[in-house]
Amino acid sequence: MVYKIRVILDTKEDIFRDVEIKGKQTLWNLHLGIKSAFNLSGDELSTFNLLEQDGTVVKSVPLEDMSDDGDGEIMSDVYIDEAFESAGDKAQFQYGFLDLWEFFCELIEVVDETKGVNYPITTYRFGNAPLKAPVKSGSASPKNKKSTMPLMDDDFSFDDDFGGGSANFADEDDDFDDEEEDDYNDDVFDDEDDDNER
Repeated sequence: MVYKIRVILDTKEDIFRDVEIKGKQTLWNLHLGIKSAFNLSGDELSTFNLLEQDGTVVKSVPLEDMSDDGDGEIMSDVYIDEAFESAGDKAQFQYGFLDLWEFFCELIEVVDETKGVNYPITTYRFGNAPLKAPVKSGSASPKNKKSTMPLMDDDFSFDDDFGGGSANFADEDDDFDDEEEDDYNDDVFDDEDDDNER
């Protein structure tokens, strides 16, 4: 059987592709099909997040094994008919690291295989895919896009981490004892005078 999967790019515009793939092919084959359908270049790392109906991630299936013991499940281990058991089943596909492309995949229908077709194949295209990873849907500017580098996220704030605001620095200045510094400087000069007398 052939699984028709709608792959929607996470962007403000409606951009999607319908990809047909055999049930006994794997998520690795679907990864290649999505790359081809959206003209994604390079050999970036990617991940499928299999989702519940409410959007909760059931499990993540990476392109390559990143586990410490080296026996984690990867895309080539999971068949399409396992990942998408019935119409309406969904997954999120993430491609890239610094330039993160995000897609939502949904099984539309299961159809009979057409002989002589080399699956996966893109059967329908809607919208023009951008050349670079788009800003997330609903975002007004690239500044709102979450990065994979945690310190660059909007969540990081100097004020939050360091107790911010100029009031704290002003309080410290009020507590500062100027006399101690004067005494310290006097000691240094006194030592130099003693050395000159010898």
